[in-house]
Amino acid sequence: MGVGHVFRASRIVRALRREGLEVDLAFGGMPIPGLDIADARIHYLPPVRAGKEAFNKLEDPEGNPVSDAYKEDRRARLLALFEVVSPDVIVTEAFPFGRRQMRFELLPLMEAAHARPRRPVIVSSVRDIIQKNSKPERDREVVELLNTWFDRVLVHGDPEFIRIDETFPHADEIARKVAYTGIVAPAVPERQDGGPDVVVSVGGGAFGHRLLMGALEARRLSTMRDARWLVLSGLFTTDEQKADLRRFADEGIEFQSFVPDLRALLAGAKLSISRAGYNTTADIFAAGCRAVISPLFDGIETEQITRADVLARKGLVQAVPPNEETPEAIAAAIDRAMAGPAPDRSAIDIGGADKAARLIAELARGGPPAA
Repeated sequence: MGVGHVFRASRIVRALRREGLEVDLAFGGMPIPGLDIADARIHYLPPVRAGKEAFNKLEDPEGNPVSDAYKEDRRARLLALFEVVSPDVIVTEAFPFGRRQMRFELLPLMEAAHARPRRPVIVSSVRDIIQKNSKPERDREVVELLNTWFDRVLVHGDPEFIRIDETFPHADEIARKVAYTGIVAPAVPERQDGGPDVVVSVGGGAFGHRLLMGALEARRLSTMRDARWLVLSGLFTTDEQKADLRRFADEGIEFQSFVPDLRALLAGAKLSISRAGYNTTADIFAAGCRAVISPLFDGIETEQITRADVLARKGLVQAVPPNEETPEAIAAAIDRAMAGPAPDRSAIDIGGADKAARLIAELARGGPPAA
């Protein structure tokens, strides 16, 4: 559905290389242009994506339901990679808190790892806010999987901002495995002049068109109407949506679908307008610019609403509720943001990539804890 998790993982990969560890990245989605993983090795599995109609129904790149044979091919390749690499540490992105639909390949990987005489340390890498499960038994399943297979849980957040027990109901049962790393943000960039004043972005773009259109209409109503605007429509924008956006092309607005380094743009910008995704907010804090955010809410996902709520309460952003993305509401939020101070970058620990790498390096050198 998005690409934020890939960029968070890539930041950790680069930090691991700086620690001197060899890294192999098993990549299971569509390749992303400009992805920077330093000199780590990348291994592409046959790609899958979340279904457009049902998130838990996997599709191939052409939109076809993933067959059992396709899954078996992925599973075989992943297990073969494990045998060749023979890692000291396995890090799973989101699993078992998320990626439940990938159990067909991840559970066999866990079993293969535990069958080794000297097994690798197994680590779950998870963002700061856990998605609320509609079925309580799923949370119990997470605890059971962690206690069966995993040695550590790296929570990529600042406990002074939000703790895992605020969004995961059984956090006390896994507390001994948990370590906080801080937010996995990019390096703080040097301020650059000559770029856009306002950057509007919606991550991958799958669920951001309404916000883009609302922001473009809001421009005319706001104090930033004469500023230089750049709109990033996302990799997953449809041709029909692009045609909608082109209606504003004669107003001097620049449009791009994607940039590999958002924080470099934000470093020279006065304002960011965006969703409330993990990576986007990390980029905002690294750049230190003012921000208007409107969280994604599709009736299921709660993570962005929680993040926007906490950020707004702490006075770090101006938030627009997802059901109120009108031009008038967005324009009012823009004016409030520009009238106030820029956010205090020191309010949140954004050194998560380096700390995560140090923790993983310690685990790699120390081996798995005693049973």
